[in-house]
Amino acid sequence: MKILHIGNCDKFLPPFIDKIKENFNFEQHEFLLTAGMGKTKNIKNVTVFKPFRLKRIKYYLSVLFKMHSADKVFLHGLFDIRLVLILFLTPWLLKKCYWVIWGGDLYAYKFGNKNKNYKIKEFFRRPVIKRIGHLVTYIQGDVELARKWYGTTGKYHECIMYTSNLYTDYTVPPKKGLTLNIQVGNSADPSNNHIEVLEKLLPFKDQDISIYVPLSYGDQVHAKKVIKQGKEWFGENFKPLTDFIPFEQYLKLLGTIDITIFNHKRQQAMGNTITLLGLGKTVYLRSDVTQWQFFQDKGIVVGDFLKFKQLEKIDCKNNEKKIKEYFSEINFLNQLKGLFQ
Repeated sequence: MKILHIGNCDKFLPPFIDKIKENFNFEQHEFLLTAGMGKTKNIKNVTVFKPFRLKRIKYYLSVLFKMHSADKVFLHGLFDIRLVLILFLTPWLLKKCYWVIWGGDLYAYKFGNKNKNYKIKEFFRRPVIKRIGHLVTYIQGDVELARKWYGTTGKYHECIMYTSNLYTDYTVPPKKGLTLNIQVGNSADPSNNHIEVLEKLLPFKDQDISIYVPLSYGDQVHAKKVIKQGKEWFGENFKPLTDFIPFEQYLKLLGTIDITIFNHKRQQAMGNTITLLGLGKTVYLRSDVTQWQFFQDKGIVVGDFLKFKQLEKIDCKNNEKKIKEYFSEINFLNQLKGLFQ
Protein backbone atom coordinates (compact mmCIF):
# COMPACT_ATOMS: atom_id res chain seq x y z
CA MET A 1 0.00 0.00 0.00
CA LYS A 2 1.47 3.34 -1.10
CA ILE A 3 -0.04 6.38 0.59
CA LEU A 4 0.80 9.88 -0.62
CA HIS A 5 0.16 13.00 1.48
CA ILE A 6 -0.03 16.41 -0.21
CA GLY A 7 -0.41 19.80 1.44
CA ASN A 8 1.19 22.81 3.06
CA CYS A 9 3.58 22.19 5.96
CA ASP A 10 1.41 23.99 8.47
CA LYS A 11 1.88 23.58 12.24
CA PHE A 12 -0.52 20.58 12.24
CA LEU A 13 1.58 18.43 9.90
CA PRO A 14 4.90 17.78 11.75
CA PRO A 15 3.18 16.25 14.85
CA PHE A 16 0.92 14.26 12.51
CA ILE A 17 3.98 12.92 10.66
CA ASP A 18 5.63 11.98 13.97
CA LYS A 19 2.48 10.14 15.08
CA ILE A 20 2.41 8.07 11.88
CA LYS A 21 6.13 7.34 12.22
CA GLU A 22 5.60 6.10 15.80
CA ASN A 23 2.53 3.94 15.18
CA PHE A 24 2.41 2.80 11.54
CA ASN A 25 4.64 1.44 8.80
CA PHE A 26 6.20 4.71 7.69
CA GLU A 27 7.67 3.11 4.57
CA GLN A 28 4.14 3.11 3.12
CA HIS A 29 3.79 6.90 3.49
CA GLU A 30 5.28 9.74 1.50
CA PHE A 31 4.75 13.46 2.12
CA LEU A 32 5.08 16.13 -0.58
CA LEU A 33 4.63 19.48 1.16
CA THR A 34 5.06 23.15 0.38
CA ALA A 35 6.89 25.24 2.99
CA GLY A 36 4.71 26.68 5.75
CA MET A 37 4.67 27.49 9.47
CA GLY A 38 5.51 23.92 10.51
CA LYS A 39 9.08 22.69 10.81
CA THR A 40 9.90 19.06 9.99
CA LYS A 41 13.01 17.09 10.87
CA ASN A 42 15.14 15.57 8.14
CA ILE A 43 12.96 12.47 7.66
CA LYS A 44 13.04 10.01 4.81
CA ASN A 45 9.81 10.12 2.74
CA VAL A 46 9.12 13.76 3.74
CA THR A 47 9.97 16.47 1.20
CA VAL A 48 9.25 20.14 1.86
CA PHE A 49 9.56 22.35 -1.23
CA LYS A 50 10.62 25.95 -0.69
CA PRO A 51 8.68 28.76 -2.40
CA PHE A 52 11.08 29.34 -5.29
CA ARG A 53 9.90 29.09 -8.86
CA LEU A 54 12.00 26.10 -9.91
CA LYS A 55 11.26 24.29 -6.64
CA ARG A 56 7.53 24.87 -7.12
CA ILE A 57 7.64 23.50 -10.66
CA LYS A 58 9.45 20.43 -9.36
CA TYR A 59 6.82 20.10 -6.59
CA TYR A 60 3.85 20.05 -8.97
CA LEU A 61 5.59 17.66 -11.35
CA SER A 62 6.31 15.34 -8.39
CA VAL A 63 2.68 15.60 -7.26
CA LEU A 64 1.40 14.75 -10.72
CA PHE A 65 3.75 11.78 -11.16
CA LYS A 66 3.39 10.29 -7.66
CA MET A 67 -0.40 10.61 -7.50
CA HIS A 68 -0.59 8.17 -10.39
CA SER A 69 1.53 5.54 -8.63
CA ALA A 70 -0.04 5.91 -5.15
CA ASP A 71 -2.88 3.70 -3.90
CA LYS A 72 -4.33 6.48 -1.73
CA VAL A 73 -3.80 10.25 -1.91
CA PHE A 74 -4.50 12.40 1.16
CA LEU A 75 -5.10 16.06 0.34
CA HIS A 76 -4.43 18.00 3.56
CA GLY A 77 -6.64 20.97 2.84
CA LEU A 78 -7.79 22.03 -0.61
CA PHE A 79 -6.49 25.59 -0.78
CA ASP A 80 -3.87 25.35 -3.55
CA ILE A 81 -5.58 26.31 -6.82
CA ARG A 82 -2.68 24.84 -8.86
CA LEU A 83 -3.23 21.48 -7.20
CA VAL A 84 -6.95 21.83 -7.89
CA LEU A 85 -6.15 22.55 -11.55
CA ILE A 86 -4.01 19.39 -11.77
CA LEU A 87 -6.89 17.34 -10.33
CA PHE A 88 -9.32 19.07 -12.70
CA LEU A 89 -7.20 17.90 -15.63
CA THR A 90 -6.73 14.36 -14.23
CA PRO A 91 -10.24 13.42 -13.00
CA TRP A 92 -9.40 9.69 -13.04
CA LEU A 93 -7.25 10.28 -9.93
CA LEU A 94 -10.09 11.69 -7.84
CA LYS A 95 -11.61 8.34 -6.83
CA LYS A 96 -8.50 7.54 -4.73
CA CYS A 97 -8.22 11.03 -3.21
CA TYR A 98 -9.06 11.68 0.46
CA TRP A 99 -9.89 15.34 1.10
CA VAL A 100 -9.03 16.21 4.70
CA ILE A 101 -11.39 19.16 5.20
CA TRP A 102 -9.72 21.96 7.14
CA GLY A 103 -12.65 24.38 7.16
CA GLY A 104 -11.51 27.41 5.22
CA ASP A 105 -11.14 25.30 2.07
CA LEU A 106 -14.83 24.36 2.30
CA TYR A 107 -16.25 27.63 3.59
CA ALA A 108 -14.61 29.64 0.80
CA TYR A 109 -17.85 28.79 -1.01
CA LYS A 110 -19.86 30.91 1.43
CA PHE A 111 -17.40 33.45 2.81
CA GLY A 112 -15.03 33.98 -0.11
CA ASN A 113 -14.81 37.39 -1.77
CA LYS A 114 -17.20 36.91 -4.71
CA ASN A 115 -14.99 38.61 -7.30
CA LYS A 116 -13.79 37.46 -10.72
CA ASN A 117 -10.87 35.51 -9.21
CA TYR A 118 -13.29 33.67 -6.89
CA LYS A 119 -15.49 32.66 -9.84
CA ILE A 120 -12.49 31.31 -11.78
CA LYS A 121 -11.33 29.26 -8.79
CA GLU A 122 -14.82 27.88 -8.17
CA PHE A 123 -15.07 26.88 -11.84
CA PHE A 124 -12.21 24.43 -11.24
CA ARG A 125 -12.99 23.56 -7.62
CA ARG A 126 -16.60 22.54 -8.18
CA PRO A 127 -16.06 19.49 -10.44
CA VAL A 128 -13.02 18.41 -8.39
CA ILE A 129 -14.91 18.46 -5.08
CA LYS A 130 -17.96 16.90 -6.71
CA ARG A 131 -16.00 13.88 -7.94
CA ILE A 132 -13.56 13.43 -5.06
CA GLY A 133 -13.72 9.88 -3.73
CA HIS A 134 -13.43 10.41 0.02
CA LEU A 135 -14.05 13.13 2.61
CA VAL A 136 -12.23 13.10 5.95
CA THR A 137 -13.36 15.05 9.01
CA TYR A 138 -15.08 14.44 12.33
CA ILE A 139 -17.66 17.17 11.70
CA GLN A 140 -20.39 15.43 9.70
CA GLY A 141 -22.11 18.77 9.14
CA ASP A 142 -19.17 19.88 6.99
CA VAL A 143 -19.64 16.81 4.78
CA GLU A 144 -23.33 17.65 4.45
CA LEU A 145 -22.41 21.19 3.37
CA ALA A 146 -19.98 19.80 0.77
CA ARG A 147 -22.79 17.65 -0.60
CA LYS A 148 -25.20 20.60 -0.60
CA TRP A 149 -22.84 23.17 -2.11
CA TYR A 150 -20.82 20.99 -4.50
CA GLY A 151 -22.92 17.87 -5.00
CA THR A 152 -20.10 15.62 -3.84
CA THR A 153 -20.87 11.91 -3.51
CA GLY A 154 -17.57 10.94 -1.87
CA LYS A 155 -17.51 8.51 1.06
CA TYR A 156 -17.40 10.11 4.53
CA HIS A 157 -14.67 8.94 6.93
CA GLU A 158 -14.92 10.13 10.53
CA CYS A 159 -11.46 11.04 11.83
CA ILE A 160 -9.97 13.58 14.27
CA MET A 161 -6.99 13.64 11.87
CA TYR A 162 -4.51 15.89 13.73
CA THR A 163 -2.89 15.71 17.16
CA SER A 164 -3.98 19.32 17.80
CA ASN A 165 -7.52 17.95 18.21
CA LEU A 166 -6.50 15.49 20.92
CA TYR A 167 -7.45 16.36 24.47
CA THR A 168 -4.48 17.28 26.66
CA ASP A 169 -5.04 16.20 30.25
CA TYR A 170 -4.44 19.06 32.66
CA THR A 171 -5.21 19.45 36.35
CA VAL A 172 -6.90 22.79 36.94
CA PRO A 173 -5.51 24.44 40.08
CA PRO A 174 -7.98 26.00 42.56
CA LYS A 175 -9.22 29.37 41.33
CA LYS A 176 -8.18 32.47 43.24
CA GLY A 177 -10.82 35.11 43.89
CA LEU A 178 -14.45 35.40 42.79
CA THR A 179 -13.95 37.30 39.52
CA LEU A 180 -15.77 35.68 36.59
CA ASN A 181 -13.17 35.18 33.84
CA ILE A 182 -14.54 35.31 30.29
CA GLN A 183 -12.65 34.46 27.11
CA VAL A 184 -13.79 35.93 23.80
CA GLY A 185 -12.61 34.26 20.58
CA ASN A 186 -9.31 32.56 19.87
CA SER A 187 -7.42 34.97 17.57
CA ALA A 188 -7.39 38.42 15.98
CA ASP A 189 -9.17 37.12 12.88
CA PRO A 190 -12.31 39.19 12.16
CA SER A 191 -14.25 35.90 11.84
CA ASN A 192 -14.34 35.86 15.66
CA ASN A 193 -16.85 38.73 15.46
CA HIS A 194 -15.47 40.16 18.71
CA ILE A 195 -17.42 43.42 18.75
CA GLU A 196 -20.77 41.61 18.58
CA VAL A 197 -19.77 39.54 21.62
CA LEU A 198 -18.59 42.60 23.56
CA GLU A 199 -21.93 44.27 22.86
CA LYS A 200 -23.71 41.26 24.35
CA LEU A 201 -21.50 41.57 27.46
CA LEU A 202 -22.13 45.31 27.94
CA PRO A 203 -25.06 44.81 30.38
CA PHE A 204 -22.65 43.02 32.74
CA LYS A 205 -19.79 45.54 32.62
CA ASP A 206 -20.33 46.66 36.23
CA GLN A 207 -20.15 43.11 37.56
CA ASP A 208 -16.96 41.49 38.86
CA ILE A 209 -15.73 40.20 35.48
CA SER A 210 -12.50 40.06 33.48
CA ILE A 211 -12.62 39.69 29.70
CA TYR A 212 -9.64 37.96 28.07
CA VAL A 213 -9.27 38.26 24.29
CA PRO A 214 -6.45 36.34 22.48
CA LEU A 215 -5.16 38.72 19.79
CA SER A 216 -1.52 37.72 19.33
CA TYR A 217 -1.99 36.32 15.82
CA GLY A 218 -4.30 37.19 12.97
CA ASP A 219 -5.41 40.57 11.63
CA GLN A 220 -3.59 43.17 13.74
CA VAL A 221 -5.59 46.06 12.28
CA HIS A 222 -8.73 44.33 13.53
CA ALA A 223 -6.98 43.61 16.85
CA LYS A 224 -6.40 47.35 17.43
CA LYS A 225 -10.06 48.05 16.70
CA VAL A 226 -11.14 45.39 19.22
CA ILE A 227 -8.73 46.71 21.89
CA LYS A 228 -9.92 50.29 21.43
CA GLN A 229 -13.58 49.30 21.73
CA GLY A 230 -12.95 46.87 24.60
CA LYS A 231 -11.05 49.44 26.68
CA GLU A 232 -13.71 52.07 25.99
CA TRP A 233 -16.54 49.81 27.16
CA PHE A 234 -14.92 47.75 29.93
CA GLY A 235 -11.85 49.72 31.05
CA GLU A 236 -9.42 47.69 33.16
CA ASN A 237 -11.72 44.65 33.05
CA PHE A 238 -10.77 44.20 29.38
CA LYS A 239 -7.54 42.25 29.06
CA PRO A 240 -6.25 41.81 25.48
CA LEU A 241 -3.62 39.09 25.02
CA THR A 242 -1.30 40.58 22.42
CA ASP A 243 1.91 38.60 23.03
CA PHE A 244 2.50 35.02 21.94
CA ILE A 245 1.91 32.63 24.85
CA PRO A 246 3.70 29.22 24.96
CA PHE A 247 1.30 26.27 24.98
CA GLU A 248 1.84 25.29 28.63
CA GLN A 249 1.26 28.87 29.76
CA TYR A 250 -1.82 29.18 27.54
CA LEU A 251 -3.18 25.93 28.99
CA LYS A 252 -2.71 27.40 32.46
CA LEU A 253 -4.65 30.48 31.38
CA LEU A 254 -7.50 28.34 30.01
CA GLY A 255 -7.63 26.65 33.40
CA THR A 256 -8.60 30.00 34.97
CA ILE A 257 -11.37 30.75 32.45
CA ASP A 258 -15.00 30.27 33.57
CA ILE A 259 -16.89 31.07 30.35
CA THR A 260 -15.70 31.17 26.73
CA ILE A 261 -17.66 32.65 23.84
CA PHE A 262 -16.86 31.69 20.24
CA ASN A 263 -18.90 33.72 17.76
CA HIS A 264 -17.51 32.22 14.54
CA LYS A 265 -20.04 31.77 11.76
CA ARG A 266 -18.31 28.63 10.51
CA GLN A 267 -16.57 25.61 12.00
CA GLN A 268 -13.47 26.99 13.68
CA ALA A 269 -11.37 27.04 16.89
CA MET A 270 -12.00 23.35 17.62
CA GLY A 271 -8.65 22.85 19.38
CA ASN A 272 -9.50 25.56 21.92
CA THR A 273 -13.08 24.33 22.25
CA ILE A 274 -12.04 20.73 22.92
CA THR A 275 -9.54 21.78 25.59
CA LEU A 276 -12.00 24.07 27.37
CA LEU A 277 -14.81 21.49 27.38
CA GLY A 278 -12.40 18.85 28.65
CA LEU A 279 -11.49 21.18 31.50
CA GLY A 280 -15.17 21.43 32.43
CA LYS A 281 -15.53 25.02 31.26
CA THR A 282 -18.70 26.64 29.95
CA VAL A 283 -18.47 27.23 26.19
CA TYR A 284 -20.92 29.22 24.07
CA LEU A 285 -21.09 28.64 20.30
CA ARG A 286 -23.51 29.70 17.61
CA SER A 287 -26.15 27.03 17.03
CA ASP A 288 -25.98 27.62 13.25
CA VAL A 289 -22.44 26.22 12.89
CA THR A 290 -21.67 22.58 12.09
CA GLN A 291 -19.74 21.81 15.29
CA TRP A 292 -22.89 22.62 17.28
CA GLN A 293 -24.63 19.54 15.90
CA PHE A 294 -21.47 17.48 16.43
CA PHE A 295 -21.52 18.26 20.14
CA GLN A 296 -25.26 17.60 20.33
CA ASP A 297 -24.77 14.17 18.73
CA LYS A 298 -22.00 13.32 21.20
CA GLY A 299 -24.07 14.43 24.21
CA ILE A 300 -21.64 17.27 24.98
CA VAL A 301 -23.30 20.34 26.49
CA VAL A 302 -22.54 23.77 24.96
CA GLY A 303 -24.43 27.05 25.22
CA ASP A 304 -26.14 28.77 22.30
CA PHE A 305 -24.68 32.22 21.82
CA LEU A 306 -27.61 33.18 19.59
CA LYS A 307 -29.82 32.90 22.70
CA PHE A 308 -27.29 34.41 25.10
CA LYS A 309 -28.98 36.64 27.71
CA GLN A 310 -27.54 35.76 31.10
CA LEU A 311 -23.92 35.57 32.16
CA GLU A 312 -24.02 32.16 33.78
CA LYS A 313 -22.14 28.90 33.88
CA ILE A 314 -23.75 25.81 32.37
CA ASP A 315 -23.94 22.47 34.15
CA CYS A 316 -21.49 20.52 32.03
CA LYS A 317 -20.00 18.05 34.52
CA ASN A 318 -20.34 15.13 32.04
CA ASN A 319 -18.47 16.95 29.27
CA GLU A 320 -15.04 16.11 30.64
CA LYS A 321 -15.56 12.35 30.42
CA LYS A 322 -17.04 12.46 26.91
CA ILE A 323 -14.35 14.79 25.58
CA LYS A 324 -11.53 12.68 27.01
CA GLU A 325 -12.99 9.49 25.51
CA TYR A 326 -13.67 10.75 21.99
CA PHE A 327 -10.61 12.99 21.56
CA SER A 328 -8.27 10.35 22.96
CA GLU A 329 -5.14 9.03 21.30
CA ILE A 330 -6.61 5.50 21.25
CA ASN A 331 -9.65 6.64 19.27
CA PHE A 332 -7.45 8.76 17.01
CA LEU A 333 -5.12 5.88 16.14
CA ASN A 334 -8.04 3.52 15.48
CA GLN A 335 -9.51 6.08 13.07
CA LEU A 336 -6.18 6.43 11.25
CA LYS A 337 -5.81 2.64 11.08
CA GLY A 338 -9.17 2.45 9.29
CA LEU A 339 -8.09 5.11 6.81
CA PHE A 340 -4.70 3.58 6.04
CA GLN A 341 -5.89 -0.02 5.54
